[in-house]
Amino acid sequence: MSGITGWVDFDRHPTGEPTVTDAMIDALVDGGGGADRWAAGPALFGAVRPGPHGGPTASGAAGGGIHSVSEAGTPLATVVFAGTLHNGAELRAELGQGFTGPDDAETVLRAYLRWGEGCVDRLNGMYAFAVWDVRGQELLLVRDRMGVEPLYYFDLPSGVLFGSLPKAVFAHPRVPRRVDADGFREIVSVVKTPGHAIVAGLRELPPGHLLRLRRDGRSQRCYWRVPAHQHPDDLPTTIRTVRELLDDIVERQLRADTEVCSLLSGGLDSSTISVLAARTRAAQGRAAFRTYSVDFVGYAEHFQASHMRTTPDAPFVAEVVRHARTTHEAIVLDSAELMDPGLRGAVLRAMDLPTGMGDLSASLYLLFGAVRQRQAVVLSGESADELFGGYSWYHDPAAVAADTFPWLPRTPPEQGSGGGVFDPAFFAWLDVPGYQKRRYREALDEVPTLPGEADQDRRMRELTYLNLTRFSPMMLDRKDRMSRAAGLEVRLPFCDHRLIEYVVNVPWAMKSFDGFEKSLLRAAVEDVLPPGVRQRRKSHFPRTQDPAYLAALRAEFAALTARPEEPVVRLLNADTVRRMVAADAPADSRATMEGLIELNHWLTSYDITLDV
Repeated sequence: MSGITGWVDFDRHPTGEPTVTDAMIDALVDGGGGADRWAAGPALFGAVRPGPHGGPTASGAAGGGIHSVSEAGTPLATVVFAGTLHNGAELRAELGQGFTGPDDAETVLRAYLRWGEGCVDRLNGMYAFAVWDVRGQELLLVRDRMGVEPLYYFDLPSGVLFGSLPKAVFAHPRVPRRVDADGFREIVSVVKTPGHAIVAGLRELPPGHLLRLRRDGRSQRCYWRVPAHQHPDDLPTTIRTVRELLDDIVERQLRADTEVCSLLSGGLDSSTISVLAARTRAAQGRAAFRTYSVDFVGYAEHFQASHMRTTPDAPFVAEVVRHARTTHEAIVLDSAELMDPGLRGAVLRAMDLPTGMGDLSASLYLLFGAVRQRQAVVLSGESADELFGGYSWYHDPAAVAADTFPWLPRTPPEQGSGGGVFDPAFFAWLDVPGYQKRRYREALDEVPTLPGEADQDRRMRELTYLNLTRFSPMMLDRKDRMSRAAGLEVRLPFCDHRLIEYVVNVPWAMKSFDGFEKSLLRAAVEDVLPPGVRQRRKSHFPRTQDPAYLAALRAEFAALTARPEEPVVRLLNADTVRRMVAADAPADSRATMEGLIELNHWLTSYDITLDV
């Protein structure tokens, strides 16, 4: 994937500091990728192209870049763009003549010159971009509606720094690297607060927002939010509309100048995307559609069902492959790969911020790297559970009624909020439960309402909003960072804003009309899915269950906690640490150990001051 960065400073023009600006751009160059630069007056932009990871390339519309437009030799504006438009062809047809090619950067810039900041209402895709308007001497920063593409910024006294990832902003010497108490609370809370970026002073432009910067000040506004309106359709019409939307979305997202493939887990979401894509390709007379899955050495032998993972993926993947006649390949990983220190370092560099997802991120990194050796663009089923009500907490009366984020009552105590691993005095002072409650109240205040809405529909609307705006971003971040590091473009059909605007307003009774999770989605695609997948319950992304992985993890954690000079060690409860590293300790501390190892590595690698 591409990346962007920039520096606008009305008093201290960045063109006079080439070493700093080069460092900001070079921070995003991964694996030898190329970079483009542009500078004029107080503005400097950089755009990074993916490195040579092997496999086919995707050029043209996807990948972003820098584009400028002049009129009669006079510069009008310049854009730096990352991501992909899914309606670029339609926009170019509406805008008319004058295009130099089918480039998304040029499309966005000409849309801006025609409609101003109102152009954001016409875009469909995943993107982050900046426009420097020469005429008004002002900067516009924009992030897509669901925040699939990241965009961070740091305010300066007379300008702003921005970048696709924090590392681009960190490369500037005027940016301090400090985590205060709220930053630490954000790390361990299992909630992603829009705009919060953990490091003090660093901000993330929230999804669906734009920011304008002029010499006399800056302003930020939300141009799109999850809407609320009356649902006009009966159940058959609703089912048919969802299917029509999915068919159109998949067809649009298959458009590329290279072959597109999909991830396939055998679950409802990925199977829906894979089968619809295979049908579309077949109707176009194209070669068999390619699908990829992840598996682990010994996974079937070691598999133990849990509320998170009810069944192994492989049998269901095979059923979809036979049914849809895709050309399939399973990417099989082993514990030695997952515990490789070099891999851990690569994953951390890709994430840029601590997430605590451990081997879930590492296995995704390896999967994307393997797919990138073969293809350049892949479809994924992310965010369907948030939208259609697929997670277990949607169907748990206690979680629905809880006065907090619905996933927190179902989060194991050792994950996120401490679970006794932190020093009791420190943890009491930190007051993570209080922080979670404060963020929960802020989120509830944002939820759009409908007059006269039934109590159940109102509450389920709240839960859907919380999942789309506070839970889904954590999953989208992980997928974006791992794919970005691999140079792989991942497209997300379920994040299309048209589908979200329609489905989020469907009454809960229609979303669960047959008592099964994601009833509406199942009904919309039941004619194209094999029976086993139609009946399969939700099973989360797999993680290795090899005992050797847990043993190696304990050894690494024991070595870390034996070094008192390490930043996180002074925060921990020594008695809990001893129990966690014991040979007969239960496996439920795995996520905590992974998260603390990752956090410590991040603090030391990025030279972060932990100010708590």
